[in-house]
Amino acid sequence: MRWKRFLGRMTGFAIVCAGMPLWASTSYYPLRPEDAKAVYLVRSEGGLHGDGIGDDTEAIQRAIDKVQETAGQGIVFVPEGRYRLSKTVFVWPGIRLIGYGANRPTFVLGKNTPGYQDGMGYMVMFTGNRPRNNAAPIRQGRPQTPVPGVVPINPSIADANPGTFYSAVSNIDLDIEEGNPAAVGVRFHAAQHCYLAHMDFHVGSGLAALHDVGNEAEDLHFYGGQYGIMTRKPSPGWQFTLLDSTFEGQSKAAIKEHEAGLTLIRAQIRHTPTAISIDPGYAEELWVKDSRFEDLSGPAVIVSNDLGLRTEINLEDVVCHRVPVFAAFRESGNKLPGRGEMYRVNALTHGLIFATPSAKGEVKTHFDVSSLSSMPELVPTDIPAVPAQSTWVNLKSLGAKGDGSTDDTAAIREAIAAHRTIYIPTGRYIVTDTITLRPDTVLIGLNPSTTQFDIPDSTPGFQGPGSPKPLLEAPKGGTNIVTGIGLYTNGINSRAVGAKWMAGKDSLMDDVRFLGGHGTTLPGVSFNTIYNNTHTADTDLNRRWDSQYPSLWVTDGGGGTFANIWTPSTFAQAGMMISNTTTEGRVYELSSEHHVRNEIKIDHASNWKIYALQTEEERGEGPFALPLSIESSSNITVANYHSYRVVSSYQPFLNAIHVADSHNIRLRNIHVYGDNKVSFDNSVVIDGKATQVVRNREFASMTIDTSSDDPETQPQKASPVLADGAKLERLAGGFYNVSGAAVDPAGQLYFVDAHWQRIYRLLPEEKRAAIVRDSPLDPVQLVFDKAGDLMVVSYAGNGTVYSFRPEALDEEITLLKPQKASARDGMTPVLPVNYWRNENDFVQAVPVPRPYQYVSPDGTTFIPAGEDFVTGALYYGTKMADVLRAFGLGRAVEGKPFYVSDESEQKTYVADVGSDGTLNHLKLFAECGGESVTQDAAGNVYIAAGQVYVYNPSGELIDTIKVPERPINLIFGGKDGRTLYILARTSVYGVEVRR
Repeated sequence: MRWKRFLGRMTGFAIVCAGMPLWASTSYYPLRPEDAKAVYLVRSEGGLHGDGIGDDTEAIQRAIDKVQETAGQGIVFVPEGRYRLSKTVFVWPGIRLIGYGANRPTFVLGKNTPGYQDGMGYMVMFTGNRPRNNAAPIRQGRPQTPVPGVVPINPSIADANPGTFYSAVSNIDLDIEEGNPAAVGVRFHAAQHCYLAHMDFHVGSGLAALHDVGNEAEDLHFYGGQYGIMTRKPSPGWQFTLLDSTFEGQSKAAIKEHEAGLTLIRAQIRHTPTAISIDPGYAEELWVKDSRFEDLSGPAVIVSNDLGLRTEINLEDVVCHRVPVFAAFRESGNKLPGRGEMYRVNALTHGLIFATPSAKGEVKTHFDVSSLSSMPELVPTDIPAVPAQSTWVNLKSLGAKGDGSTDDTAAIREAIAAHRTIYIPTGRYIVTDTITLRPDTVLIGLNPSTTQFDIPDSTPGFQGPGSPKPLLEAPKGGTNIVTGIGLYTNGINSRAVGAKWMAGKDSLMDDVRFLGGHGTTLPGVSFNTIYNNTHTADTDLNRRWDSQYPSLWVTDGGGGTFANIWTPSTFAQAGMMISNTTTEGRVYELSSEHHVRNEIKIDHASNWKIYALQTEEERGEGPFALPLSIESSSNITVANYHSYRVVSSYQPFLNAIHVADSHNIRLRNIHVYGDNKVSFDNSVVIDGKATQVVRNREFASMTIDTSSDDPETQPQKASPVLADGAKLERLAGGFYNVSGAAVDPAGQLYFVDAHWQRIYRLLPEEKRAAIVRDSPLDPVQLVFDKAGDLMVVSYAGNGTVYSFRPEALDEEITLLKPQKASARDGMTPVLPVNYWRNENDFVQAVPVPRPYQYVSPDGTTFIPAGEDFVTGALYYGTKMADVLRAFGLGRAVEGKPFYVSDESEQKTYVADVGSDGTLNHLKLFAECGGESVTQDAAGNVYIAAGQVYVYNPSGELIDTIKVPERPINLIFGGKDGRTLYILARTSVYGVEVRR
C-alpha cells in the first residue's frame, strides 16, 4: 500500500522558509502491520543494530533472502532505526521493503564508505534474479553483463529487466553521508508494479538518489546530490511516472535523462540550475503537468534532438518563480525566456504538431506563457489520503483464512459490513460471489501478487451467458480506496468482471493487479505458464481467451484516480473500459496488455485524463487487437501513450488508436512502435464526417473533433520527380505482407510474401504477380547478381542463403556458404536499407564490418552478414539479424552515395561503402526515416515513412507521393529503370519518374 501526502495533509506539512527543506516527513506506517507470512527485521537479532553505527547490510540481505527462499515473493518489514549499509543491498523480484514505526526508518551510507568514491555505487538495487551457486545468469543466450554500480562488483547479479515485477521500497529514507561522491541511493530499472514511495533522499555530495528508474514512483523528496534522478529508457521501453514529488538543491540538475517517457505530475523543483536536462542527441517523450519551478539559474528544461521527428515535449500549467529561461534547445540553439519574475507556462509543445488531423504535421514550438502578480496555491493532489492506521482492521482477525482453498466470501462481506478500513495480509482469498463495497469502504493490501481475491474456475454464479457479474463492486458516488491487492477472475468464468467501479471523483484504485496472463503467480509457481507450445491458446483449452467482460470497468457515473495498474488478462475483452460517465477520472501509469480485442475502450465518457498509458500486443493473442478505442466521447486527454507490438509479431494490423463520433480528444506525445516488421500501419484513424488516417507513428500534439474536422484539400501541383501525366497504379494485390524486393538485370520485379513462403515475379502488363517458388524455405530477402542468379536470404536454419535460376522449372537450390569477410574490389555489396536500433546507437552500431559474406554464383555480388545471422542467434525467441529485420536490401553502386534509414529514430543517413561492404562516414541526410529508402538516376532520394517522401541530393524535401497503403519497400525497376515500385503490405504499386 502506498500512502500519499501533499500540502496541508495530516501526514506532512510544508516548510517554505528560505534554505529549509520543502517538506518535513513523517512515517506513513506508524504502527506495525501484522502479516504472518511476512519477514520482520528485529533489532538486536541476527546482527541487526539499527543504530547507524553497526553494519546492518548482511542482516537486511538475509531477511530479503529468507522471503525469496520461503515464499518467492513477499514483504520485509523494517522497523524504525538507522541502518548502516557498507555494500549494495539486493531486492529480489517480487519482494517489497516496507518501513514502519513512529519515525521513518533510514538506510545510511556512512562517511567514506569504500566502493563509493569512483564511478557509481548503489546502496539498494532492484534485480532481475537471485543467483544460485554464484553462477552468472544466462539471458537471451549470453552471460549477464556485470552491473558496474554493484558494490562490490558481482557478475552473478542480473539487473532488473522487463520481467521484474512487484518489487518495491516504501516508507524508508536514504541518507548518503560525506565522502561518497559516486554514491547512488537506488538502482530501479524495473517493470510493472515496481515502485518507490514515501521516501526522502538526502544525497549530500553524492552522485544521485536514483539511477535507471522504471515504472512508477510517488511522494519522493530529493535533497542535494549532483542529480536527483539520472535515468534513461526504462527496461521495458515504457514510461516512468513520478507523482507528488519535490527536488531541492541539486548541483547540476534535478533530473538528467533520455528516452525515459518522463511523466511528471505535481512536481516542485527549486534551488538547482536545471529541472530537466535531456541528454545530447536523444529524443524524449516528456509530459509535465501542474508543477512548480523556483530559483532555477539555468534553463528549466533542456531539449535535445529538437529538429527530429521523435522528440515530443509537452508541459502544461507550470508555475515559475525566478526562472529566467524556461527552455533551451540544444541543436537549434533556440531559447524560450520567461515572462518576469513570476509566470505560468500554460503550455509548451515542441515536436511534430498537427493543427488538425488532416493537416500536414510540422516540427515546431508552441509556447503559451502569461505573467503572474503573485504565486498561486499549489495544485492539490488527486490521491486521497487513507484513514489513520490505528483504524485498520485485520481481515484474518475477522475470520478470513486466505489459504487458497477456504471460501472467504462471507468473512469478507461481514468485515465490510462492520468496518470501514480493512487491512488484508498476504494470502489467496477465495471468493465465489460479488464483493460489494460500502460507499466509504477502504481495502488495503501490500503486494498485489501475494495478496489476492480469486474466483476459482467454473464458479457457478459466474458461468454461462448472462449479464456482467463483478468480483469487486464499488458503489455509485463512493469515496472508496482499493490499494495493493490482486483481483483474479481466472479463465472459466464467462460473466466475470474484475472490478466494476462506480465510485466518484474522489475515489482511488492504486497498485492493483488484474491477474491472469503474464506475471500471474500460482501456489508454488513463480509465474504461471500461460501458453500452449504454439502460443495460440492457454495450456487448458477450456480457458478460452476473450471470454470475459472487461477486467476494470468504470461505468455508470464512475470516476476517480487509477494509479499503477497492470491489467493483462487474456481472458478479458479489454483491460479497462470507461463507459457511460461524465465524472472526472485520472489514470497514471496503467499497463494494459495482451488482450484479443481491445486494451482500453472509452465509450460515451467525458472528462478523463490518461497519462502514461502503455499497451502491448502479443504474437499469439493480439494480432487483431485495437489498443485504444474512443467512441462517442469528449474532453479526453491521452498523454505519453506508448503503443507496442512485441518483437515476434508477424500479423499486420492497421490502427493503434480509433476515434469515432467524439470531440476535444487531446492526444499528446504519441509513441507507436515495434521492433518487429509489423508495427501498426497508422497511429490514428478517425471516423467522422469523413475517415481520416494519420500514419505518423510519432507526434507531439493533435486534437480531434470528428464533428468539424473535414479533410483539407491541397491544390495539386506538378510533381518535380514524376513523369508528366504519371499516376500511381496498383499493379497487384491480395498479399499477406510483401517486402524483400529485387529487380533482375532486365528490370523485372521480384518480391517475397514471407508468411506464405512465396517468391513472386510481377507481371505489370497483366496487373498480377506469378509465383516463382513456394517451397517451404522461409524466404525473406532477394538479391540478383549480374548473371541473373537469384540469391535468397532465408529465415530457416542458421545463416541460410541459397540461390537458383528463376526460369528453372525444378525445385533445386544451391546453398551458399558464408565466407570470411574481405575486400572485394569490383564486386557489388548488397546491404540493408533500414535498421531498427533500440538504444539510439545507430551511428556507432551500423558502420561496423560484418565478419562474413555470401558471394553470388557469378562472383559479382555479395551480402555482408553478422555473427548473429550465421549462428541463428535469437532475441526473445526471434531472429533479428539486420539482413532479416530489414524490409529490403539495396545495391551499393560504385561512385554513388548509399542511403540508409534509422527506422526507430526516424532519420536517414548517407554513407560511403567500403570494398568489404562496410558503411563508412555516416552523415545525417534527412530528419525523416522509416521502412525503406532508394534513389533514382538523378540522385533524388525516396524514403518510405508513412508516405513516400522525396528529397533532392541536397537533403531538401521536394515531393510527397501518397500511397493508399503504408509503403514499406521501395525499389526502381522496369525496362528503363524509371518505374518506382512501392510494396505496401497487401499490394504492389508503381509509378513512372522523369528521365
